[in-house]
Amino acid sequence: MQISAAPLIYILVFVAVVVLVEGLYLTVFGKSISLNNRISRRLTLLEKNGNREQVLEQLRKEMSQHLNSRSIPLYSILAKKAQRANIAFSPSQLVGIMAGLSVFSFLALTVGTEAAFGIRVFLAIGMGVGGVYVWINNKAKKRMSLLEEQLPDAVELMVRSLRVGHPFSAAIGIVAKEVADPLGSEFGVIADEAAYGRDIAESLKAFAERMDSQDLRFLAVAVAIQQTSGGNLAEILEGLAKVIRARFKLFRRVRAITAEAKWSGMFLSAFPILALVMINVLKPDYYDDVRQTAAFVPAALVVLAFLVINVIFMKIMVNIKV
Repeated sequence: MQISAAPLIYILVFVAVVVLVEGLYLTVFGKSISLNNRISRRLTLLEKNGNREQVLEQLRKEMSQHLNSRSIPLYSILAKKAQRANIAFSPSQLVGIMAGLSVFSFLALTVGTEAAFGIRVFLAIGMGVGGVYVWINNKAKKRMSLLEEQLPDAVELMVRSLRVGHPFSAAIGIVAKEVADPLGSEFGVIADEAAYGRDIAESLKAFAERMDSQDLRFLAVAVAIQQTSGGNLAEILEGLAKVIRARFKLFRRVRAITAEAKWSGMFLSAFPILALVMINVLKPDYYDDVRQTAAFVPAALVVLAFLVINVIFMKIMVNIKV
């Protein structure tokens, strides 16, 4: 039985692209960029630099650079997710990384496969762009998940600070020092902006819009209303913390209930592709008898269209809105 390793080589090259991006990211920015770091990146930069204004400028640039560069070709598909993931690479650097990884993929496919030149170019570009997209998407999901988990504790910490007599700006600063990333650096930037004269409610609103988080919008609105109408901010935030925690528990419960349906949808979406890969590995000449017929290419395009429609509908069916 003839076995072809080409499909496995394609998969290995794509995995290598994702691993290379992560390795390059950690090499350039070190452990300070890791979400598992107990000390926030802002505090790490302050220890190295000591200039609060320069650190604030650097962090603000990182937090806004991606959405400001959506006009770059091919970058618009990455901009929003890169912003939510707070990727420290600049947009031009990410585009350069995609180009470099495309060249790496082309060379790897040239060495490892005998595919035609046009197919290698197409696959190399897809792997370079797709690998970076998968990496950024994974980073964004992890960061948003951790941020949503940290937010109730951060609000409760602000409540305790307000009740012992600290002003709200000081409560924000305490959160920045006591809470790890991603929330620690974000609130640190808000505290620094407040120290230089920016309204805290405006900073919170900008943060909520950048992260596209409903819970953060609740926090920004609560602070803005208190500044306008007055009232006991500690009580308002205490109620908000309870609401956020209840929403977080509800989302977790819905996620647990729908986990089986989501995995079923993922399996049904991935199974045809996995079956095609295994057929090409175990019996690469399986389609030789029909490959030269006139109906082969149209039939293949129809099958591809149905696969795409299947993935879209499966995603819609298992995406539960709460």
